[in-house]
Amino acid sequence: MSKPNILIIMVDQLNGTFFPDGPADWLHTPHLRKLAARSTRFVHTYTASPLCAPGRASFMSGLLPSRTGVYDNAAEFSSTIPTYAHHLRRAGYQTCLSGKMHFVGPDQMHGFEERLTTDIYPADFGWTPDYRKPGERIDWWYHNMGSVTGAGVAEITNQMEYDDEVAYHARAKLFDLARGHDARPWCLTVSFTHPHDPYVARKKYWDLYEDCAHLKPEVGPIPYDDQDAHSRRILDANDRDNFTITDDHIQRARRAYFANISYLDDKVGEVLQTLEDTRQEATILFVSDHGDMLGERGMWFKMSFLEGSSRVPLMIASPDMTPGPVETPVSTIDVTPTLCDLAGIDMSEVAPWTTGESLVHLGQGGRRDTPVAMEYAAEGSFAPLVCLRDGKWKYTRCALDPDQLFDLDADPHELTNLADDPAHQGTRARLRAESEARWDLGAFDAAVRQSQACRWVVYEALRNGAYYPWDYQPLQKASERYMRNHMDLNILEESQRFPRGE
Repeated sequence: MSKPNILIIMVDQLNGTFFPDGPADWLHTPHLRKLAARSTRFVHTYTASPLCAPGRASFMSGLLPSRTGVYDNAAEFSSTIPTYAHHLRRAGYQTCLSGKMHFVGPDQMHGFEERLTTDIYPADFGWTPDYRKPGERIDWWYHNMGSVTGAGVAEITNQMEYDDEVAYHARAKLFDLARGHDARPWCLTVSFTHPHDPYVARKKYWDLYEDCAHLKPEVGPIPYDDQDAHSRRILDANDRDNFTITDDHIQRARRAYFANISYLDDKVGEVLQTLEDTRQEATILFVSDHGDMLGERGMWFKMSFLEGSSRVPLMIASPDMTPGPVETPVSTIDVTPTLCDLAGIDMSEVAPWTTGESLVHLGQGGRRDTPVAMEYAAEGSFAPLVCLRDGKWKYTRCALDPDQLFDLDADPHELTNLADDPAHQGTRARLRAESEARWDLGAFDAAVRQSQACRWVVYEALRNGAYYPWDYQPLQKASERYMRNHMDLNILEESQRFPRGE
């Protein structure tokens, strides 16, 4: 079996409800729309965990956070866990990352042979939550509502600078791959940080949404006392009491978010155009790590199993899969087994410990009845939460909270909790039994607490005295670039040209 080149395009905090079947028709996204038209589109895709580092570790490994140990944004991703980059590289692929993956710990590669940029977030344990201090806010790294009140226009930000660099290096790598110096198939992961807050956009994209009909949330603010227990914890963690959020703030934040989707669309277009210009064929996968509530119910950012936070877009353009929508709920932990399936790689050695499933057969008209599982054990939680999406049902359990049960067909905004409804006790009992069979919440909680306590000791120790950062430091071998005296100019000019002889 020939091994296809693979291009993975990952974005950050992109709400999957805006991709009901590809981009919503009111979004200005011509490049993503073109990609969607030739992709298998997984309409109901869920993150493994609605936070950056745990969601990404699960995406790369096919394991839930309770198996990776990446519970939050400061938990180490163990070097012993195989990722899709390991599987592909072992099978003979070049593996390269341009952009964010939020690896925490001294291993900043996790199977990638090459990284083209540093990460945008720190690699150490400094963002560790602490279940021993429920409700404590760590103001210098926790989200707060300043991202909403500060929404607006700018021509350069920290995040724009990063994503401009990610796209530049990704395009340069595609040009280099086209030169053919390495005959191996390749897997290039291009991972952007937009449309993650802060909600600040360039004016050319901001202007696209001046008359947008979607600047107000579909569900307005729900009073704090009427929110579920976990939503109240998130609101507290986001420091809601110290900000007054107006309708203008909400509309400006949503407008900037939509504008940044269009900014991303241009970046995706640049990468795909380079792929086309260099005449390279590749299977293309587009995905986000988690979503953004974006003011629905008065909530922002992620950290919740509610649809805006947990649902993400997933599209795969492959000759082995038929373009069109797939309604079956799936997970980002299914990405690694899917990539291995498309590349003809046998995962049987680690199959007993891998919870994701290949999606290839769903893109060929097949069926799957396995529920989608999610976990959350990071900031805004005082104990782990677990969730199952089974058909139209979504069931959430936490040792501290009442159960939640939603019928997403009848109640897509999750406004009516049916957990105590006498008519649905059979469904609740079935899903609770399945949840209890999957998760021992007491053991899960103990593991999280142990991890947090140990990391606080290590972090404080390592910041005392000389500090050696784990952040990835991209190096360029300047003596191997352009023209140097150990190179034959005649060979160099021909070998670095693409296409040759035209």
